[in-house]
Amino acid sequence: MIHTENLESLKFDQNGLIPAIIVDSVSKRVLTLAYMNRESLQISIEKELCCFWSRSRRELWLKGETSGNWQHIVSITADCDLDALIVSVEPDGPACHLGTFSCFENPVFESEERSDFSLESLMELLKGRKTEKKEGSYTTYLFEKGLDKILKKVGEESTEVIIAGKAEDRKDTIYEIADLAYHVMVLMVEMGISLEDIHRELQSRHVIDHKIKQEKMT
Repeated sequence: MIHTENLESLKFDQNGLIPAIIVDSVSKRVLTLAYMNRESLQISIEKELCCFWSRSRRELWLKGETSGNWQHIVSITADCDLDALIVSVEPDGPACHLGTFSCFENPVFESEERSDFSLESLMELLKGRKTEKKEGSYTTYLFEKGLDKILKKVGEESTEVIIAGKAEDRKDTIYEIADLAYHVMVLMVEMGISLEDIHRELQSRHVIDHKIKQEKMT
């Protein structure tokens, strides 16, 4: 759906450009910062693929045309001043010309008191515990015991969630859901299942549910 009013109200700078922050739709990680002009934005919307204006080459640049690393557009959102865009995408490959997933790979500062937690970072930690075993690590212990042990823990934690939920104990239910989520993610690593796999499955169900709702309304 194109929101014509917002599209026509976008504010391009003196060079006819508007900054576009490209974000992975699953991980929410920033992939790159690029620029669009009116033509490249129109192409992006029509093709549902990121098309930029190259300031160095001074020409249109359809991301992935030569590399195959297309960026399939999920949504485009403007900021409050209508002079910057966030483009949510499903990338086919690395965003950076250096071959990295994101252009933003060079840490400048990290707070010692605040952690930048994400499910993606937790998954990477779990993968590390499987490939590089750490003595005394509970996660490593689970991987060493194997699939049956992991499945047993998933079953146990599922029961704990049910008990806490039935007791209507919100705090305890949150705690047990977190335990269950952790053990499910260990199972995912053990079986080679990614967060993207789950995202795609849920997304396909959302599309089906949306179609059913539409059919009921007609």
